[in-house]
Formats: sequence, structure tokens, C-alpha cells
Amino acid sequence: MKKYSTVLFDLDGTIIDSGEGVTNSVAYALERLGIAVNDKSTLKRFIGPPLIYSFMTFYGFDREKALLAIEYYREYYQDKGIFEGYIYNGVEALLSDLKQKGKRIILATSKPEVFAKRILERAGIIKYFDFVGGATLDETTRNTKIDVLEYVIKEANIDTVNDVIMIGDRFYDIEGAHNFGIDCIAVLYGYGARDEFEKYGAEYIFETPEQISEFLS
Repeated sequence: MKKYSTVLFDLDGTIIDSGEGVTNSVAYALERLGIAVNDKSTLKRFIGPPLIYSFMTFYGFDREKALLAIEYYREYYQDKGIFEGYIYNGVEALLSDLKQKGKRIILATSKPEVFAKRILERAGIIKYFDFVGGATLDETTRNTKIDVLEYVIKEANIDTVNDVIMIGDRFYDIEGAHNFGIDCIAVLYGYGARDEFEKYGAEYIFETPEQISEFLS
């Protein structure tokens, strides 16, 4: 079995259940644009992917309108939505266990880096991370999972990916990791599903943080 010394984590749906904050922020943005949202559960598909992709794909916005929607989204998110979430049960224990075992822990999220750091600080778990990597606010320079991983590999001085593994809850995480030859653990407690993970070829699929801890130990 391969030994992994560096562990990359997605944020939304992997460390934090951010569903309420994301859907509330999307609903606020859509309502600012005159689009009524009758069922916020339909907005869960916004959790994970870059916002510009989601607004353009799910609502057919052109780039200009998508950028305006993101501006409205952040009006709500930066002060309210960012804190409408919670750490999944068992995740802090997982982070602590990995740190005690000498693993290098890195965040690689499509969420803007400035927001990701605030979330980790508010949750009291930023101390476990050796590096925090996220998207830029301009939705252009660095916003896809592949962009973020390229940035993380460079800035965190990862010389080889042979002992690196990614943990995420959607196919974007699997695709991004595989683009760089990195193995991926897909988690079932987030927003993805087993058939999605099998389709995209996740090396490992686990139901709980405890199973991940046992595997990486």
C-alpha cells in the first residue's frame, strides 16, 4: 500500500458543510437579479464548483451577468453566509490525528482563498494546515480546481506527487487530482455520490472521517 505524507483537502463538503451559507447567498444574488427562488434545495448544485461556472451553466448567464451575480452573492456571503456552516463530525479529529502522525496538511479549494482562511480561523482549525490555497476573487486568474492545485503544488513546494493524496466530495476534486497524477479519496458524507466517484475513478471511497484516518495511518 502506498504511503502518503502530504494530504490535500477540499473545503466545502469535505471539511465544512457550507450548504446553508452557499444556498442563502445564491438565493440572495438571484433575487437581486429578479429571479425568485422557491426551493433553496435546488441551489445545492452550487456547492463546490466555481461560482462563475455555476451561474453560467445552471442559469444560462453570460459572463457579464455571472460576474454581477457573484458580486451580489458576496454582498451576503462575506458577512453572513461565510459563517452559516459547521465542521463535519470527526473532521477535526482526523486533522489532529494526521498532524500528530507528521503528515503535511494542505487546503486546496475553489473557494476564494481569503474566505477559506476566515472559515478555518473561525472554526479554530487553521492551526492544522501547513498551507492554505484557494481561488482568487477575480474569477479569472485562479478559479478551477486544476488552477488551484497547480498553484498549491508550486507555492507549497511539492516536488513529487507520488506521496500526495487529495480528499474531496465531488468529481471536480477527482478530475483535478488526476490531472496532476495525484490519488484521490472521495467522501460520501459530503455532496457527492458513490456512482459519481466510481465514474470518475476515485482510488478510494470512504463514508466517514474515521475511516480516512484509519486508512492514512
